[in-house]
Amino acid sequence: MVGVNTNNSNNQSIIELRDVSKRFDALQVLDRVCFKLERSRTTVVIGESGTGKSVLLKHIVVLLRPDEGTVYFHGNRIDNLSERKLVEHRKRFGVLFQMGALFDSMTVAQNIAFPLVEHTQSSAAEIAETVAQKLRMVGLDGLQDRRPGELSGGQKKRVALARAIALNPEVVLYDEPTTGLDPVRADVINELILKMARELQVTSVVVTHDMTSAFKVADRIIMLHQGNIIADGTPDWFKTSTDHRVRRFVDGKADPSDLQALQPQSNNSSD
Repeated sequence: MVGVNTNNSNNQSIIELRDVSKRFDALQVLDRVCFKLERSRTTVVIGESGTGKSVLLKHIVVLLRPDEGTVYFHGNRIDNLSERKLVEHRKRFGVLFQMGALFDSMTVAQNIAFPLVEHTQSSAAEIAETVAQKLRMVGLDGLQDRRPGELSGGQKKRVALARAIALNPEVVLYDEPTTGLDPVRADVINELILKMARELQVTSVVVTHDMTSAFKVADRIIMLHQGNIIADGTPDWFKTSTDHRVRRFVDGKADPSDLQALQPQSNNSSD
């Protein structure tokens, strides 16, 4: 692995993956992945499509279980817990899904209230106040009665983030949070990620292809390639890295082999 490991032994790790491997049929998606995530820091995971970024997120919250290896939360192994015990564990995580995953048949307020109704004994008044508080955090208080179909793409992402933090999680997982947004709306999401880290002291894991977003929100960046972590460092390290795989991804340059396939075939036939 290249890069500068940014783990600080003085900080307590909140999440740890040890030699985690995952295969789907013949496809090896994760191959003995190891890392620790420190409390209250934002780690961005980058890499080409199909390199296992979203699969990695699902292992952190044990929506997928590793074929080999182990997953730890606060030093306790969690990948071998029963589904019943995992319910309590997952309440400490919030997830912002790539497309928001809002319930179209519910209002904004009902979407955000959903985890509160399912997992707390709060009264209707308490839930309404929590919904308003979370919407204020994302700048959308007053939209409680709207439905997802009445919202812009950026608003949907912000409502989904409000739902993700409804239970005051310790960890927030972001799966491609700026996908489908114009640069201005994407920057609003970036600012919200920074706000969550600053005001709620959450530990954040952000999967993204958006290098502008990655450089803005990350304390640490990890790059996956063919199921392995090939680079692990600060944003400044990634900006100056000379590793050709890192440079190609950060600069958005196609692989020469991909470009070769686009070249016209030569005609070797003779008259």
